[in-house]
Amino acid sequence: MWLATGWITALVATLSAIFIGEVMGRTPCVLCWYQRIFMFPLALVLGVASYRGDHDGWRYAMPLAVVGAGFAGYHTLLYWRVIEPEIVSCSAETSCSGAEMAILGSIPLPFVSLLAFALIVISLFLVRHHTNK
Repeated sequence: MWLATGWITALVATLSAIFIGEVMGRTPCVLCWYQRIFMFPLALVLGVASYRGDHDGWRYAMPLAVVGAGFAGYHTLLYWRVIEPEIVSCSAETSCSGAEMAILGSIPLPFVSLLAFALIVISLFLVRHHTNK
């Protein structure tokens, strides 16, 4: 169950990132790309592990989820201006700091990414806990 929770979270996050980039035409910033680099393989690794019932899949997914959460946390702190450097986008017309890069007008995408990575990490810890009994 927890393995599937992590997989569904990674799958929704991956499909959402593809939708925002390809359908909505939003160019991701550098930090968004790093988060994608760690989220996209999670959808595959956790999907295969869920399908096969391989509860040891958490061992392969956890490093990706933790590093991705680190990037998402840093990005969130930049967005909220807790850390001062500007968010640098890949193109001049796109920035993660705009209102169009928020869900419901107030929840920034970097924070949503952090929540997704956190949920995946928690579900992987639960998989590990239930497997080691």
